[in-house]
Amino acid sequence: MAIDDTVSPTIGSTPLHEMPELAKLVGTFPVRDGEEPWTVDEVRAIAQELTTEIARLRIELSEADAELSALLRYSGDGAGDDQADSGSSALEREQELTLVLNTRDLLEQNTHALERVGAPGFGTCESCGQAVGKARLQAFPRATLCVTCKARQERR
Repeated sequence: MAIDDTVSPTIGSTPLHEMPELAKLVGTFPVRDGEEPWTVDEVRAIAQELTTEIARLRIELSEADAELSALLRYSGDGAGDDQADSGSSALEREQELTLVLNTRDLLEQNTHALERVGAPGFGTCESCGQAVGKARLQAFPRATLCVTCKARQERR
């Protein structure tokens, strides 16, 4: 199944290209020292990348959910299986469940990041309120924390 390249990024239910106030808001988005101010096209590019990733993750999640359902549905088959077969089946189910949970988490992170794009406060660290960094957001669009706060979070 292919990802629909015509998906338009939205903020809430409003397509990003229909937000006339975006041009006004862009000037309020913070940047780190030495970075150029945000442009409307750069913000739209971030939104498009997140939208594409969300579409891809939804497809992946749907396929992984179907695979997990099939594994769970047929887990009782083969009642004569030996312990090694049962252990292998349990491991396969656990791996598929981990894949589903990780994909759901990534989908949630990307959706949250897309909700922030084009909204007041875009590019602001959710922890300290400082600029996340334009370069960081362009490289990692779902970032919601600056590098300092992310490092602090990972040390915990």
